[in-house]
Amino acid sequence: MGLMTSEISSKTLVPLCRQMATSYDAGLPIVRTLELMSDNARESRAKQVFRAMAEDTRNGMTLGEAARKHKKYLPKFFIELLHSGEMGGRLDVMLRDMADYYEDRLSMQRKIVGAMVYPIIQLSAAWFLGTFSLGLLGKINLDSGQAFDIGRYFTEYFRFQGIAMAVVAVVVIVIVVLSRLGVLKFSFGLVLSYIWPINIVNRKFSLARFFRSFSLLLGSGMNLKSCIGNAAAISGNPRMEKDLLTAIPRIANGATLVEAFAPCRSLTPVAREMLEVGEQSGNLEVSLQKVADYHLEEGRHVMGVATKISGVAITLAIGGLIGYIIIKFYSNYFSMLDSI
Repeated sequence: MGLMTSEISSKTLVPLCRQMATSYDAGLPIVRTLELMSDNARESRAKQVFRAMAEDTRNGMTLGEAARKHKKYLPKFFIELLHSGEMGGRLDVMLRDMADYYEDRLSMQRKIVGAMVYPIIQLSAAWFLGTFSLGLLGKINLDSGQAFDIGRYFTEYFRFQGIAMAVVAVVVIVIVVLSRLGVLKFSFGLVLSYIWPINIVNRKFSLARFFRSFSLLLGSGMNLKSCIGNAAAISGNPRMEKDLLTAIPRIANGATLVEAFAPCRSLTPVAREMLEVGEQSGNLEVSLQKVADYHLEEGRHVMGVATKISGVAITLAIGGLIGYIIIKFYSNYFSMLDSI
């Protein structure tokens, strides 16, 4: 399961979704497919969930109903695609699309993590070396004539770092617990919506998820209002979700998609143009997929630029810290020479 949520992680779902799609295409009964998924799952929670789904399906439940019983652990996107694919008679298509979706999502997550490794290493080095050097400057007194006890300083330094790491661990644990309880959902929404460059990257990826989900759900035969509602929830951005959901009442009153989404501030000009093209051409599903791919690539580009900018900013900050340490040391040194 993920650290910040009780849902089964994408890393676990990727091979299971692909196995599910392949087994179903090969003609295996869905109950047997779920049993195989349970046997091959790495996480104990995933084993329990898919084993229970197999049992419920064997006892007469639909696949969507069996999945919805475990909505605490299964992503909403996973549940809705199973349900809509089953109800629309396109379960084979939905399973393949779902496998592709989670493979793309895992690839994106790995790229984000990979892009953050170097800045995190830089920040960690700045913290440990900076606190060590600044503490050393405070301990060395060139005017006192007393010998510097390096052993005592190392003891104090390691004690300080131990306390700092303990504080960080407590803060992380509190954040994880509150996140799993759903308490921090609003706070995370504010960070994702207003803090640069997180807000820009998140907006692009959220739009990509929305349009990708919208396309898949629409292709499954789900009605338009349900497609928008479920896709908005899957976007992962509470502020954007609230904005997108305002289109549903307008569609219920007979508005076109372009008219319904016109007041929504979350959509980009490209998204509005592709909606109009898809609606007028009658090929809305393909247009939605294309706009999802466009925003996904944009999100990756913005993330790369933001990572480079943050790397430069961190490097400059570390250079400034080193410069301060050098200036401070020589300032004390020349003060001592002047006093002789």
